[in-house]
Amino acid sequence: MVKREEGALLQSIVLDREGEHGLSVQICAGLRELILGGTLKVGERLPATRTLAQEFKVARTTIVESFERLAAEGLIETRVGSGTYVSQALANERPAPAATATAAPTARVKLAQAMNTASKLFGTRLPHQPRAFTTAMPAFDAFPMAQWARLSGKHWRKPRHQVLGYPDPHGERGLRQAIAAHLRLNRGIACEWQQVFVVAGAQQAFQLIAATLLDPGDTVWFEDPGAIGARNSMIQSGVEIVPVPVDEAGLVVEEGLRRAPEFRLAFVTPAHQQPLGAKMSLERRLALLEAAEASGAWIIEDDWDGEFCFQGAPMATLTSIDRSGRVIYVGTFSKTLFPSLRLGFLVAPPHLVEQIGICLEAFSPGVPTALQGIVADFIVEGHFATHVRRMRKLYQERYQALEDAAREHLASDLEVVPTQTGMHTIAYLRGGLDAVALTQAAARRGVTVAPISRFCLEPVARDGLVLGFSGFTPAEIKTGVLDLRRAIDDLMAGGEWTGASAGMALSGKPNSA
Repeated sequence: MVKREEGALLQSIVLDREGEHGLSVQICAGLRELILGGTLKVGERLPATRTLAQEFKVARTTIVESFERLAAEGLIETRVGSGTYVSQALANERPAPAATATAAPTARVKLAQAMNTASKLFGTRLPHQPRAFTTAMPAFDAFPMAQWARLSGKHWRKPRHQVLGYPDPHGERGLRQAIAAHLRLNRGIACEWQQVFVVAGAQQAFQLIAATLLDPGDTVWFEDPGAIGARNSMIQSGVEIVPVPVDEAGLVVEEGLRRAPEFRLAFVTPAHQQPLGAKMSLERRLALLEAAEASGAWIIEDDWDGEFCFQGAPMATLTSIDRSGRVIYVGTFSKTLFPSLRLGFLVAPPHLVEQIGICLEAFSPGVPTALQGIVADFIVEGHFATHVRRMRKLYQERYQALEDAAREHLASDLEVVPTQTGMHTIAYLRGGLDAVALTQAAARRGVTVAPISRFCLEPVARDGLVLGFSGFTPAEIKTGVLDLRRAIDDLMAGGEWTGASAGMALSGKPNSA
């Protein structure tokens, strides 16, 4: 068994070898200050005398002498066969730390002009507690941990220079090839692996695209309601966000042209609109491509959960019908696998490959190599396709559980909108129920819901709730529905049935409830 050298690094203790006091005295004083100041906690193990002697480049007897002084003062204690620890006696006797000499700043921190302006418009990100009905929560209980663990072990046994060195900022070739093959077969995107760039999540992809293509003041069409995280990335770049309404056929292109005919970029979620769930019709897709070509604009296609189509094949991507090279496709493994992976990718049109590559080389540290290798093998060995098929079936079952429970317990107050794709649906309110008040009442009952108005830049015509179902078993979903029923009853009993939520003004922040 390998012996562990435990204990904190104590490099804040600086020795003056020409000083007035001996080295053991200086070490003792430094340790005393760390202990009494609370930096070294009660019960924390100190490094072994031999380890400290090597680190301070002193004789071991010097460290022993320092420890003996501290033990005599009752600050440390030695446990035979275990080591030396900060004394437990200090738990109740440690002096209160002295007040810091640095006064709290009296003025607000001065931000960069762009960030100061943007921060006033940022929408707050949704909470991600694993409870009904949190959105974008994969089915952790159904993830194939055994295969993942096997692949992880395989890659960590590779030569150290392969897994510990700096990753390729563009992404590892094996993963880029695996993604390209998957997209060709399953999403109809005719791309070469050189067009695929691996990034640390879709959010980094949006920031990268903005940094590469947008100047402050450029006009960007954005779905309204729309994805908060992506919108924050656009706002941060200093562009002018133009909210474009969404209906059952997706982004209303005619309205976008009326509001801003000369736009630089459009952001859309055509496979499963975030949050309303609409699928963009072929007519709208063609109209958007035509508008982009006429304006010389780019389009970001965020295919965040389009893999999860319950019935039939997923709808063709916007990228697959783009003939002018205007669409930049963004995908993420946070939804198809798990969020802590922080792994996404983008597919650049051929004439953008060089520019995107230069930007990544300049600013991106890359994604851990072993992680990319694990995902690549997960795809190549067929586990990814199997997992997606299983999740499609599972999410359909969980959506059905939500629909059945809502019909039984919530039909008088909520109209759950049917869906055939994705990880969430929406429920419109009936009878003047206030979405913001219900969100707060549900939280008190341990249920996470979000009002549609939270995703809006303009006042919402009809508010409702966004309900995630993918990450919860049918039993958990039914319990969540019953708790939501109780939350509604709480509002009725408290007289908080106050009418539809007004959403937010164009210049204000999204609802933060």
